[in-house]
Amino acid sequence: MSKIQNFDLSSLIRSNILNINPYSSARYEFSEINNNKYIYLDANENSFGAPLCFKNSYNRYPDPLQEKLKQKISKIKKIPVRNIFLGNGSDEIIDLLYRIFSRPEIDNSIIFPPTYGMYEIIGNIHGINVIKIPLIKENYQLNLIKLKSVINKYSKIIFICTPNNPTGNDIKKEYIEEILNTFHGIVVLDEAYIDFSSEESFSKKISKYPNLIILQTLSKSWGLAGIRIGIGIASKEIIKLMNKIKYPYNISMLSQKIAIESLENKNIFLNHLKSIIKERTNIIKSLKKISFIKKVYPSSTNFILVKINHSSKNLYRYLINNNIIVRDRSKIILCNNCIRITIGTHEENKYLINKIKKYII
Repeated sequence: MSKIQNFDLSSLIRSNILNINPYSSARYEFSEINNNKYIYLDANENSFGAPLCFKNSYNRYPDPLQEKLKQKISKIKKIPVRNIFLGNGSDEIIDLLYRIFSRPEIDNSIIFPPTYGMYEIIGNIHGINVIKIPLIKENYQLNLIKLKSVINKYSKIIFICTPNNPTGNDIKKEYIEEILNTFHGIVVLDEAYIDFSSEESFSKKISKYPNLIILQTLSKSWGLAGIRIGIGIASKEIIKLMNKIKYPYNISMLSQKIAIESLENKNIFLNHLKSIIKERTNIIKSLKKISFIKKVYPSSTNFILVKINHSSKNLYRYLINNNIIVRDRSKIILCNNCIRITIGTHEENKYLINKIKKYII
């Protein structure tokens, strides 16, 4: 594969997306709200307000482009606002990318299992042929030789999760750059767990790679899974396309408010991040000392993939009986007799290790 030249974004976009006339909501046309000098009679809201138990103006629609929240994210991640898209979780962004770039029953996407399952599920929903190239068993890295053999003119999106879920490892940077430099379609790097890794994000390289889209999230390291904020980082041209076809008010006012307040407390985030990484180190050491643990895989995430030397289902059920819920990953490719354990608090991890030590095969 020769180095990609003259990347043509417009050639990848579905014609109906290029020609669509997007919906223009009231808040698109006039975005300044919560300003007492204006009387808002434009959006068919309830001007009498919400019940008295709510102090904020929740009777008004939220900012459809989430400008204040994007400014906070921009400052923390050092990414211009014009290069940021916010979705209702990363799943909405994945869905939008399929809508923009992949024609149903014609195009294909490429994934590397075991990996995040929604790349395939959303692709199937859209009628896209999802080509699966398993990771190399020995080190859970990409098989570039196999990738080269399956790419064709209908290959529009490649999804790479790094650090990968459920294996926990970083994908080698040189492999990712090889794909970015040679693939004429869209490369999506899902960096949901990047804050737990010692590797640098590719988000600073979007100007170098016009075919690159980064997915990040506030769900993992920021501890905000309940408010569903996914982050897309890409060229301003791709961001414009996502804004063109997203639902008008995809992020609620409450979610925006909570996210802004959380991002203003970066020290708490950093302390929690440090604690999780410390606990990850301790729990790996403890698990490696247990006789029936066959392998503890290296992790750059807030979870650990653990392989045991007998049925993982039995250990899984045993832990449930002791009020501990992990994930049995034995049914997915290359994860036979593996469980995935999320890093808990110090007390939770201590309880987990004690119970596993008492497990009788």
